[in-house]
Amino acid sequence: MPEIGLGIGSEQGTYQGRTREWLFWYDENGNRYQTPEEQLQNLLARLQQQGIDPNQL
Repeated sequence: MPEIGLGIGSEQGTYQGRTREWLFWYDENGNRYQTPEEQLQNLLARLQQQGIDPNQL
């Protein structure tokens, strides 16, 4: 969808215990957008790197 700078592609991944080929959104440069779960995991890791325990927030 060049009009809006989005594309759809597939990749192997695991979601809710199921490993298979999934569809993902990609930007116009071919970079895959993260899923909400991936964004959460990255945020938790960044907090821990800063010495912040996410369970104490």
